[in-house]
Amino acid sequence: MKFQQGYSQKQQQTQKLAMTQELQQAIQILQFNTEELKDYVETVSLENPLFDVVAPKIQSDLMQMHNSGAAKEESFIQIADHPVSLFEHLINQIHLNYRDTFIREIMLVLVEYVDVNGYLRVDEEEIKEELKATDIQYLDALTLLQQLDPPGVGARNLQECLMLQTEQDDYAPELAYLLLEESFDAIAKRKFEQIAKEYQISLAQVQQILDYIRTLNPFPGASFGGQDSNFIIPDLTLVRREGELVVLSNKRGQLRLNFQENYFNRLKQQADEETKVYLKEKLQQFEWLNKTLGQRKDTILEVGKIIVQQQVHFFEEKQGALKPLMLKDVAKQLDVHESTISRAVNGKYIETDFGVFELRSFFVNKVNDEDTSADEVKQLITSLVEKEDKRKPLSDQKIVELLAEKEQKISRRTVAKYRDALNIPSSSKRKRFD
Repeated sequence: MKFQQGYSQKQQQTQKLAMTQELQQAIQILQFNTEELKDYVETVSLENPLFDVVAPKIQSDLMQMHNSGAAKEESFIQIADHPVSLFEHLINQIHLNYRDTFIREIMLVLVEYVDVNGYLRVDEEEIKEELKATDIQYLDALTLLQQLDPPGVGARNLQECLMLQTEQDDYAPELAYLLLEESFDAIAKRKFEQIAKEYQISLAQVQQILDYIRTLNPFPGASFGGQDSNFIIPDLTLVRREGELVVLSNKRGQLRLNFQENYFNRLKQQADEETKVYLKEKLQQFEWLNKTLGQRKDTILEVGKIIVQQQVHFFEEKQGALKPLMLKDVAKQLDVHESTISRAVNGKYIETDFGVFELRSFFVNKVNDEDTSADEVKQLITSLVEKEDKRKPLSDQKIVELLAEKEQKISRRTVAKYRDALNIPSSSKRKRFD
């Protein structure tokens, strides 16, 4: 058998995008949030003497983001450069309130074993042996530690944490401390009738005590920390002009490149050929970066305008329901790739008169391929639960039926999923007796 290898020539035309270094950098710049962009541009400026960076000025009306998406005005001058940690807070109280004794020494050691949530995580027998402390001395130190601020600190478990807070609260309901001490498991398992019978009180009184317990903080140390507060500089601002919603680029959040023209001209006149090549390269870098920053700003602005146009109900009603909106919908309108829109909305924020929101949060999928968003359904579920008879809460199946009456055909599993996402307990846990 003969083996033959044939060769032939043919011409084939293909089209593909060449991912140049400049294109890669432009994509990266669009993806950066404000802080990342600032770090990147300042790094470039260190290697380019032809420009310096005018960073955004920190304004007192910037918004501090919360996990709800809403915002609260905070003045930067009111916030310490180095927030006090829980450890520092406890140490300061001990030094201020207690004289130098062996009990204080034990307290200072115990503070080192208080975790970020305020709980004491320590092997008591090991500490007593290490410090040569008696049981009485250790308990005295522990008792004094647990009297410090914040209430509940130094607890060894959740039950003790809630008991400490109740003990220090002059307005705690009568029997609250006793119920926590003696019937903690029954409270956790919502055995209301059993509690009422055991303590000879009404179900309404039990409900009052449980409502109070829910106001207590299970993580008393969580409000402290050594990390800086997370502040957002919005990329866009939404204002109302002559009755119309207008989206603007947030000027106070923008970087500006300040070209050193006098330095450039002076150096150009005195430069040799090698220096002139260097100056040309750095000038091109400046011009490209300045142009790319402008394109980034324009892209985010155009995306923001479409979002406001599509979600006008949300902005008009101030946190009304969101309509279904996909990345590909915006990409089609702007004639760009879907990935460009994704980069333009991640980590970018719009400031309104009722909060600061990430642009990404306005993209929501349709429910069951209908022109209804998950956000709308969640609002309907919330509304139904708020209006229900708390003595006979709505089951998930009943919510399904009520939604169907509103022409929202949702499965029971979907209702349960949305209810969990909204932190709404099941019907058995929503039942009240007052």
